[in-house]
Amino acid sequence: MSKKARSVYGGPRRKLVIAFDVGTTYSGASYSILTPGQVPEIRGVTRFPAQEHVGGDCKIPSIMYYDRDGVVKAAGAEAMKEDIVAQKEDEEWVPTPWFKLHLRPKNGVSTPNDVASKIPPLPPNKTPVQVFSDFLRYLYNCTRTYIEETHGFSGDDSDWWQDLERQGLIDFVLSHPNGWEGAQQEMMRRAALLGGLVRSEEEADSKVSFVTEGEASLHFCLYSGLSADVMKDGSGVLIVDAGGGTVDLSAYARAKSEDWFEEIATPQCHFQGSIFVTFNARAFLEAHLRTSKFIDDVPHISECFDKTTKLRFRSKSDPQYIRFGGVRDKDLEFGIRSGQLRMEGSQVASFFDPSISCIIDSVKSQVSASQKPIKSIFLVGGFAASDYLFSELKDNLGPLGLNVLRPDTHVNKAVADGAISFYLDHRVGSRMSRFTFGVNCHVPYNPSDEDHRVRSITSWLSPSGARRLPGYFSVILPKNTQVSETKEFKRSYFEESDYLANFSSVSVELDCYRGKVENPKWADVDSENYSNMCTVNVDLSQMGKALGPFKGSGGRVYYKADFDIVLLFGLTELKAQLVWKEKGKERRSAAKIVYEPLGLGLK
Repeated sequence: MSKKARSVYGGPRRKLVIAFDVGTTYSGASYSILTPGQVPEIRGVTRFPAQEHVGGDCKIPSIMYYDRDGVVKAAGAEAMKEDIVAQKEDEEWVPTPWFKLHLRPKNGVSTPNDVASKIPPLPPNKTPVQVFSDFLRYLYNCTRTYIEETHGFSGDDSDWWQDLERQGLIDFVLSHPNGWEGAQQEMMRRAALLGGLVRSEEEADSKVSFVTEGEASLHFCLYSGLSADVMKDGSGVLIVDAGGGTVDLSAYARAKSEDWFEEIATPQCHFQGSIFVTFNARAFLEAHLRTSKFIDDVPHISECFDKTTKLRFRSKSDPQYIRFGGVRDKDLEFGIRSGQLRMEGSQVASFFDPSISCIIDSVKSQVSASQKPIKSIFLVGGFAASDYLFSELKDNLGPLGLNVLRPDTHVNKAVADGAISFYLDHRVGSRMSRFTFGVNCHVPYNPSDEDHRVRSITSWLSPSGARRLPGYFSVILPKNTQVSETKEFKRSYFEESDYLANFSSVSVELDCYRGKVENPKWADVDSENYSNMCTVNVDLSQMGKALGPFKGSGGRVYYKADFDIVLLFGLTELKAQLVWKEKGKERRSAAKIVYEPLGLGLK
């Protein structure tokens, strides 16, 4: 499989697509100017304000400082400038490190038990969406400045950016961890609107799309030619995107067509990125120095470890040093001399152990669950730059017949570039459902069924006079199902009411089961693993005579609406629709995210 040539852009007008990779610790942006008749190129934003203070690479720190009035005073590389330090202390600015993690789902992601206590709080009166929107606004303004300065549009093109904005010709791709779901995507979409990337909710729906970090990384690898020859024998490849906050694992194989790829195992997401190595180091330092005069310096020493020792650590057999002070800083009892704290390499290695063990176990799990054999692993993301992580994975996974590879350079720009490639090339044609999706509904009561008998106290008479039993989980899309983008999953339901007016506002709740029961049937079994995904709202009053009236048991008059719930797993967003017939014609309504449970009947 060679690197696929990209086709020329066939659109009638120039467009711009921008991808933002907002990471836990660092963020980046890539873009492509789509000009009719030309082959699109992927470019990265490589210059940000004050970026010379962080090494001039393609990413900036994911941090902002707010003043006491909630106004952003510094962001990105500017927030790390030395002359900002005194000002932020004097004026009591509030930092926002790792703000992305405040959007995290509360379930569905492997999370260390104490992660919530380690994430710094947001500034007072600021929501995660507001903070995310402020950072998107900053990235957008930086990207605009970079593109205008780099490409030097002038003359007739002097107002080209304003023209693109006015005509709605700028598309955005936002990447997120594999474990983020519809609720997180909706928050990010609102942040894009608040941050000024788009002008209306309609534009947010049509101009903002999402891609998982795993799938973006696959596209980066494909377009970079990194996976050439590794899947020729029909085997799959596992992408391990090790970032600051999360580690995402995604398995893919070439489909029947050489140009397309399919997910071959349910993707995983774990909170075991590089910041957790620093968390472990800080916990050690707090214990080690608790009786030392340097105990108050632990936050600073931890920060020095994060920026230097952690990055250059390679071997557990070599002693390591954290330089944090001057030549007069000394306490031999605690291994401190000339402003340096000495630690054994094995101690530093222990800080990495939880993350490395998590990745190794997850790789084994992915390989075991994969529908095709996996022989190669591509390690990308900022954490992938750690030589110690890379060598440990090679040493532990190599004997299992797994070849661990990583790009020679730019592992930290894989997601942003890959998100643009996802938009342009769209190489993944099918994906695996991560959970079981369905509807909590009611079914006909069957006294000969033991499951029904034990729940008989909850049964009730419907308006038509039939005895119904609530709490049945009707599966629409099972877990670990490979779904093409165009395939629909459909089930038929109904709702009855004594009043026709009730059909002017019908809501159907879509639920998700995340547990280990292979064939979930009842919502009261393993109930803590059920959660709401979204609700479809629709006005069915125009169905006319199809709604009734009907006569039920004892002559009782009632009304009834029949409809289908359709799930579409297309692209990287799960979409739900309600389908019904109105005057003989099929009608559909898209889902809206709400959280009001309702009961339905399964036919």
